[in-house]
Parts: sequence; structure tokens; C-alpha cells
Amino acid sequence: MALALRLVHLVFIFSVFHLSLGARRLTELVQDSSNLLHYHNGPLLTGEISVNFIWYGNFKPSQKAIVSDFMTSLSTKSPVEPSVATWWKTIDKYQTKALSLRLGKQISDPTYSLGKSLTDKHLVRLASKGEQSNAVNVVLTASDVAVDGFCSSRCGSHGSSSSSKMAHVKGKNYKFAYIWVGNSETQCPGQCAWPFHQPIYGPQAAPLVAPNNDVGVDGMVINLAGLLAGTATNPFGNGYYQGDAGAPLEAASACPGVYAKGAYPGYAGDLLVDSTTGASYNAHGTSGRKYLLPALYDPSSSTCSTLV
Repeated sequence: MALALRLVHLVFIFSVFHLSLGARRLTELVQDSSNLLHYHNGPLLTGEISVNFIWYGNFKPSQKAIVSDFMTSLSTKSPVEPSVATWWKTIDKYQTKALSLRLGKQISDPTYSLGKSLTDKHLVRLASKGEQSNAVNVVLTASDVAVDGFCSSRCGSHGSSSSSKMAHVKGKNYKFAYIWVGNSETQCPGQCAWPFHQPIYGPQAAPLVAPNNDVGVDGMVINLAGLLAGTATNPFGNGYYQGDAGAPLEAASACPGVYAKGAYPGYAGDLLVDSTTGASYNAHGTSGRKYLLPALYDPSSSTCSTLV
């Protein structure tokens, strides 16, 4: 059964939760992170995995570069710490076998072949355009694309679907993992791009400056990072999670709204600040880029781990 991790920032407390179908909940905060995530004996992502991007709608080359460089940064050691690669090392603590992610194919659909209003079935159809063996296919929708539940209950999702290309091999019904993330720049930046945009509700603190000067895409990176962590550790709904399998807390969503030490509801934490641009970040990537990444639950210490 497909699992979808749906992300949304509940802005009056400025934290991120799970919703139904593996999404971030709107109704609760994690009060006690000790012994939080349990293993449910299912397969995890291991080995060499290609991450393929399906760009749906209009994206500028500069926007594609921001996300692609983030993906490359997961497996490329930055000369400057803290780095994206160091952030991803926490996921290694969930694995008994090595996992290596690499940027795979990039497929563009600038003509909106399925229209500008998408359902979950449309997302699976788009995700199926990528490789379905040893791969995770990521659908990224442009800022003018509406997706069921987008903004009202989620900023992105992850799940799995039966492969349409491999059918049955040796009696096994193979599935492939996929992710969807939407660009919230014009639809709901106060929900899905916080802390780079003022929230809809609550105290109207000044938003942080986005490290790549693109509120929508920098917000997409935050959500994509959390969804990749959830996909690696709970790709098919029976890996590491807490709570109901249909609405689980996972590696990133177990640490809602936390980006650095000192974080509390409404405050992302004591982040690094670029002295030239004033941008807030917590990780260095390739090509001199900087990113803001969510805290990850560290199973070895039963705490939410931050880079700074």
C-alpha cells in the first residue's frame, strides 16, 4: 500500500507535522523524543540509488540548479563544514547496509501535459516517467500548479507504487519509491516556505533571508530534504516510524520546526548567517551553495540532531 508523507508547516506554532496518509499532523507536537522511532521490519533503501527529477511546469535553470546542487551535495564532501553530506550521515545510523544516493536523470515537462490541477494519481503517473529500479523519482511541481491537499494539508509527500515496467519477477511484485514537492512561492509560502516567509497566523516576525535568494525553491529544498530522509528510512510504510502507519512520524518530521540549537515554536534556532547577503543557513553544499536543512532524529542518541 502506497505511503505518502505529507508535509505542512502549522504556522501559528511554526512547526511541521504529519497529516493523514503519512503526512505531518496538524494536531500534535512531539513532546518526548526518547525512543521515538521503531523499526517495523520492512526494507530500507540500500545500495546505489539514483534520484531522478521530474520537473513539472516552468522552472528557471537557476531554480533547477539550486535543487540539483543540493542533491549532489548529499554525497559530495564540502570543503567547508557544516555540510549537507554531514547532515545526511545521520541517516547512515538507521542502516545495516550502505546507502549511496546520486543525482540521476532529469525529465522536464514544461507544457503541463496533465494540466495545472493534479491528483495523487497524476503524481504517480509523473513519477513513473523515471527509472523504477534502484531509484527514487522526485516530482517537483511549479508555483502555478495546484495539487490535491497542497497548502491546506501538505507541502509534499512520499510513497511507493507498483512498478509499471518490471511487472512480476521471480514471484515478487516490485515497487518503486517516489516523492512529490511543490513550489509554494505564490500559493502558500507562509505555510510551506517558513522560515523564509512570514506565517499566515501568529506573531509576524521578520522572515529569514533565503540562502539561494529564492523563497519558493529554498522552501522546496527544506521539504525535499525531510522527504528524502523519510523515504530512505521508511520507503514502503514498514520501516522506521512512530504512530499509525497511515500517519507516521519519521526521521525528519519527528523533529518539527527544529533547524538549529535553541529552536522553539516560532524560532528556527541559532542559525549561521552569511555576512554578505544576510541569509540564514545551516549547511554548506557544492558550488559554494548554502542550504537550510531540518533536524533529523538520531537513533543512537534518541535526540533531534542539528548541524549547528
